[in-house]
Amino acid sequence: MDLRKLKTLIDLVSESNVSELEITEAEGKVRIVKGGVGAAPQYVAAPVQTAAPVMVAPAPAAGPVAEAAPAAEALPGYVVKSPMVGTFYRSSSPGGAPFVDVGSQVKEGEVVCIIEAMKILNEIEADKSGTITRVLAENGQAVEYGQALFVIE
Repeated sequence: MDLRKLKTLIDLVSESNVSELEITEAEGKVRIVKGGVGAAPQYVAAPVQTAAPVMVAPAPAAGPVAEAAPAAEALPGYVVKSPMVGTFYRSSSPGGAPFVDVGSQVKEGEVVCIIEAMKILNEIEADKSGTITRVLAENGQAVEYGQALFVIE
């Protein structure tokens, strides 16, 4: 939930006769409870419980099947993994030059991409010096924690 929206809700509860407010959105649940006279409101955030998705086995394909991104263990070289869940960006601005390409020399600590999480842009740095041999994520793609992003040799 947006911080400005949360502050507005807190102010509304503080200034009104409402003693408790609970809002559920896709990002989570927020509950604001106003205490007695002179007491500060309480703020509680809880994760939203959702039903587990049902997985259905796909029908066998007639032709060759495209292989999913290889497991990090099967890749030669050092694998730079995503430290968080978010959206992967290869450059600092839309249409801008990517931080690194295949063949780029990188030094340990050099920014290789950005992952946006909760509207915050997080610069991801190389953990090791070397040459980028593979880029494993697409620009604008959602990435998971621990997902392989680059291979450095």
